[in-house]
Amino acid sequence: MFNTLLIANRGEIACRVAASARRLGIRTVAVYSDADAHARHVAACDTAVHIGGPEPRESYLRGDAILEAARKTGAQAVHPGYGFLSENEAFAQACADAGIIFVGPPNSAIAAMGSKSAAKSLMEKAGVPLVPGYHGDNQDPQFLQSQADAMGYPVLIKASAGGGGKGMRIVENSAAFADALASCKREAASSFGDDKVLIERYLQKPRHIEIQVFADTHGHCVYLFERDCSVQRRHQKVIEEAPAPGMTEERRRAMGDAAVAAARAVNYVGAGTVEFIVEPDGRFYFMEMNTRLQVEHPVTEMITGHDLVEWQLRIAAGEPLPVTQEELHITGHAIEARIYAENPDKGFLPSIGTLATLDFPPHAAFQNGDIRIDGGVQAGDTITPFYDPMIAKLIVRGSDREQARARMVQALGEIRSVGVQTNIAFLRRLMLDPAFAQADLDTGLIERQHNSLFPAVPAASDSTLALGIAALLASRGLHYSVLQRNKVPVDPWARADGWRVAGSYTQMFGLIEQDALREVSVRRIGAQWAYQHQGEPAPFEWDAQLASPGQYRVRIRLGGADAFATVIVRGEALHVFRDGAVHVLQLHDAVAHAQDDGGDHGGGLTAPMPGKIISISVKAGDVVKSGDALLVMEAMKMEHTILAPADGTVQEVFFGVGDQVTDGVELIAISA
Repeated sequence: MFNTLLIANRGEIACRVAASARRLGIRTVAVYSDADAHARHVAACDTAVHIGGPEPRESYLRGDAILEAARKTGAQAVHPGYGFLSENEAFAQACADAGIIFVGPPNSAIAAMGSKSAAKSLMEKAGVPLVPGYHGDNQDPQFLQSQADAMGYPVLIKASAGGGGKGMRIVENSAAFADALASCKREAASSFGDDKVLIERYLQKPRHIEIQVFADTHGHCVYLFERDCSVQRRHQKVIEEAPAPGMTEERRRAMGDAAVAAARAVNYVGAGTVEFIVEPDGRFYFMEMNTRLQVEHPVTEMITGHDLVEWQLRIAAGEPLPVTQEELHITGHAIEARIYAENPDKGFLPSIGTLATLDFPPHAAFQNGDIRIDGGVQAGDTITPFYDPMIAKLIVRGSDREQARARMVQALGEIRSVGVQTNIAFLRRLMLDPAFAQADLDTGLIERQHNSLFPAVPAASDSTLALGIAALLASRGLHYSVLQRNKVPVDPWARADGWRVAGSYTQMFGLIEQDALREVSVRRIGAQWAYQHQGEPAPFEWDAQLASPGQYRVRIRLGGADAFATVIVRGEALHVFRDGAVHVLQLHDAVAHAQDDGGDHGGGLTAPMPGKIISISVKAGDVVKSGDALLVMEAMKMEHTILAPADGTVQEVFFGVGDQVTDGVELIAISA
C-alpha cells in the first residue's frame, strides 16, 4: 500500500476520501484554489498545496499543477474523486507517465467509456440493449435535426462527454431543436471541453437505475447491486436509494451481469457505475458508464457494509477484491438526499452567500450508525459561484424502505441552516409525498407532483410569531422563565424579565414574512404577559434558553397551548425552526419604510446570482414578449436563461458576452 495520497478534488468528496485514507494510515495531501484556502477539505488532510485561481480551469482542472503538487509532497498516488479530472484520460496517462498511481481505471477504459457515442457502439457490439438514437460523429446541426425528426419527438440531446446533467436538453418539437442544440453544445464545451452530442428518443416515465461494479487487476469483477436514482431535477439526481424499489432478483442478476460484461469489455479496474434507463415493463437500456466513484456511493456502502473508497485504494495498490459475488449481500434499505444551496421555488436557482449557521442532527456522523453526513462545508464557509452548490449529503438506513424514509423525514427536520437558500424543506416534502412514499418513481416525478411539492406556503401562525418574539426578547436581554415565573428575586432591580416600576411593559413589533406585514404586540402587566396580533390579547408565557450564539431553544404557552422551536436570531431576521419547517420573519423598519419614495423601481432585469454572460439575444430597440429569452448566464457550471417578465421594448443592454456580473446588478432595461 502507498503511504501518501494526493486528493485531486475539493468539498465533500475530498473529505470523504481523506477519512478512509486516514483510517488506513495513509498520509493525505489536499490541493486548493484561491477560493478554497480555508475550506474544510484542506483542514481534513495532513498537508495542502495551493494550485491556482478560483475558476476550475485555473486550479482543479490543471493536471500539470496537480502532478507538480504530488511531486513536491512525495505523493505516490492521486485520487481524483468525481468531476474535474476524474474521467480525463489524458490526466490518467500523465499520472502513469509520472510514475504516480491513478486511483481509477486505466486510461484506455476511460477513453472507451468517456465518449457516450463510442461507449454505446461498444455496448451494441456486446449485445447490451440501447435506446434508439444517433450516436455517430456527424455533428452538423441540420443533420442532427434530421435524425431527431426521423426519430420522433420528444428527444433528448446529451453531451457525448457529459455527466451530472450538464449538456443535456429535452426537446419537445422540431421548432425548438436548433436553440436547444446550441445551448447544449455551449454548456458541454464549457463543462467538458467537448461540444459533441448524441440524440436519443426520450422515454416516457422511465426509471434511472445504476449498477455499482468493481474490478481488480487479478481478473475479478463483481457488482454491488443497484441504486435507484430516478428522482431528479434539471437532469441532476436529488434522491438516491438502494436497493431499487420493486427490483426482482431475476432482473437484478440480469442488470448486474450486463454491467459486469460492460466492465470486462473495456478491461476495467476499480470502481465504476453502469447506468441504465428502465421502462415501466422492466426493459432496460444502457445509458453510460461512469468511470469513477459516484456521488451516491454511500447508499451502497450502507446496504453492503463495505467501504468503497477503501476498496478503491486497495485495488489501486494491486490487492485483489476482498469478496466474491456470492459473498455480497443486501442488508436493509438506504436513502441519500443531496442538500444544495439553491431555491427550489425559483427553478432550483443556486444560492450564493455565507453559511452563518449549519447544524446537522447531533446523532449523525461519518459511517456511524444509521444516519450519516458527508459534507464539505461548515458554518462560516461561503458558497461561491465557482463550484457545484452542494452543501452535504444526508444518508439514512433502515430495516426497510419505510423505516429509512421515516428516518430521512426526521433527520431533514432537524437540520438548521441559515445564510443561503437551501432545498432542505423541499427534500422533506419530497419524502412525505404520496408518490415517493409508494415508490411510484420515474425521472419526471418532481414535475408530475409539482402541485404537492411546491404548495403555497402558509403564513406563520400566531404561535410561530410568538416563538420568534420570545427569542428576540431574550436576545435583547430579557429573561423570563415559564418554569420559574413565581420565584421572585430578593432585589427587584436585578430582574431582567420586563419588570417595570410602573407595573407594565409593552412593545410593538412589525414582522414581515413573504412580503406581508404582521403587526404584533406583547405586554406585561405585573407578573403576567399577553400577546396580541388580531383580536383580543391572549395570555403569553415564554422561556428562551441560549443554546449557542444567536440560537435559542424556545418554549411558549399561548392561550393555554404549548409550542416549542429552535429560533436563530441573525441581524433583523428571526429563523423559526419548528415541526420540520422554517419560517423567516424579518423585523420591519418603520422609519426606513416611511423614507421610501414608493416609486416604481421596475423596468429592469437584474442578475439572480454572480455569473458570466455567455449569450445575448436582444439589443436596444427590440420589442419583446413576456417569456422571451433575453440572455443566458453561466454560474455554478450550469446555464440560466433570463426571460422577459412582461411585454415591452429593450431600452439598454448593460453588459456584453463574456462579462462577469455580480448578484443583483441590472442587466437589461425594458420599458412597457
